[in-house]
Amino acid sequence: MPAWAEGDPLEVAPRLLGAVLTHGGVSLRLTEVEAYAGPDDPGSHAYRGRTARNAVMFGPPGHLYVYFVYGMHHCANLVTGPDGAPGAVLLRAGEVVAGLEVARSRRPGSSDRDLARGPARLCTALGIDLGDNGVRPELAAGEEPASISTGPRVGLRHAADRPWRFWVTGDPTVSTYRPAARRPSTGR
Repeated sequence: MPAWAEGDPLEVAPRLLGAVLTHGGVSLRLTEVEAYAGPDDPGSHAYRGRTARNAVMFGPPGHLYVYFVYGMHHCANLVTGPDGAPGAVLLRAGEVVAGLEVARSRRPGSSDRDLARGPARLCTALGIDLGDNGVRPELAAGEEPASISTGPRVGLRHAADRPWRFWVTGDPTVSTYRPAARRPSTGR
């Protein structure tokens, strides 16, 4: 098991900040992540148990869990913890440090700051899609951030108040915080 994947997602998440992830001819320095603690976390895809969609989250650790959301975006998590205990860290944002032209070709019209700013953009910049579900990513240690901030996870309706989002303080590639939108009542 790779050293970065050892431990609880809440321990692993801040350790991933500054690490360099390489995929599809692009390398980026991770600047923002979110922890998901499996069956103890109503915000986790593993909260209600194992399914065909989330099976990768149940181990072994050190692999990508990739899913498709809103019928148009891919998001990627790094599976953590002991084999059989579902935990994962969502890759929320990063700074492209190599393969800039490849990332730009995948995200035409985006500023360099926005190439991987947000989980769907990050996957697009790296060329990650459902075919990468279960692969072991290339991840190298990077420079440890001078300061790490933490706060609520983005866009969740359940367990949204848990401060399990971690980011490099002041980094311009970190995504904007948006709480989950309340759905209007239909009166039924």
